[in-house]
Amino acid sequence: MGINLGWAGVGHIHTPGFSGEVLKRGIQCAGVYDHDSERAKKNAENLKGPVQSLNELAENADATGYVVTSETVHHLEIVSALAKSGKPIFVEKPVGFNAEQSEALLKMLTENKNVFSTGYFMRGSEGMQTLKKLVNDNHFGQITRIRASNCHSGALGGWFDTDWRWMADKSRAGVGAFGDLGTHVLDLVLWMFGSIQSVTGAFANGTARYDGCEELGEAMLKFSNGVIGTMAAGWDDVADPYRLMVMGTKGYATLGNELKVAGEDGKLNVFEKLEPAKPAGFSGWLDYLEGKPADLVTPREATNRDVVMAAIYEGAQNHKWVDIPAAWH
Repeated sequence: MGINLGWAGVGHIHTPGFSGEVLKRGIQCAGVYDHDSERAKKNAENLKGPVQSLNELAENADATGYVVTSETVHHLEIVSALAKSGKPIFVEKPVGFNAEQSEALLKMLTENKNVFSTGYFMRGSEGMQTLKKLVNDNHFGQITRIRASNCHSGALGGWFDTDWRWMADKSRAGVGAFGDLGTHVLDLVLWMFGSIQSVTGAFANGTARYDGCEELGEAMLKFSNGVIGTMAAGWDDVADPYRLMVMGTKGYATLGNELKVAGEDGKLNVFEKLEPAKPAGFSGWLDYLEGKPADLVTPREATNRDVVMAAIYEGAQNHKWVDIPAAWH
């Protein structure tokens, strides 16, 4: 029996890319739900499946798994309907509209044993796989500080003016630019350096193209192991020259288009012996469904990112440091 996916919400900017990937793989469509009937119809035609209600999709015996790419505010309602099936579920990040909803989703997905993942695709690149191995192998000695960045020109180019307008509306997205892009590098630093103890942040409206929505921000992160980190994310950058910088007592590294690594002599050189790339994010979840090896993001990992992100927003709003609950250390 082939893979037959149900699509529950098709409003995210990544939906066209995800649709293209499943069509390329020959994956079938069990049905498409969206609260916007025209959007559901358009995507159903593209995916070659029927339009269905959420209840019909949840009870569709032909569905082997579900893809949730709705506005974030609808995630709890949608996953509540689908999780009881026990079938695999991919939910585009951020998983929860806020930390409380994310924790409710964690409980639901865990109880129903759904094979889960979300869209943290950056883990899989050759450079990121190699950098993580160098960290694990203690190449940098005691790591003292890190710097992460994920920025693009979305606000400058008006990416969220029309079809994707909800992504710059915090009443529907839950976050603005910082949460949208920052969650990717927050995933990377938690995955690579361990738990975070406390955070704060500072946001700005940038071009102010989208009312009530920050377009850029910075965060400071105190890790449980003593590492201090900073993190940038925003929609107002014409370029993003690096993704991650790692500083330690025996060397350092920068990862942008290339991975450059220095040892104790401080001489930075392009690192040639890269680890193989691994499918991650949506591609990794599809690989799992196809019976291939895959490293998935667990529901607890996804919720951890949402909890820390909510604390960064609280810190930015109230101009203070916010402690992360001990359960997430």
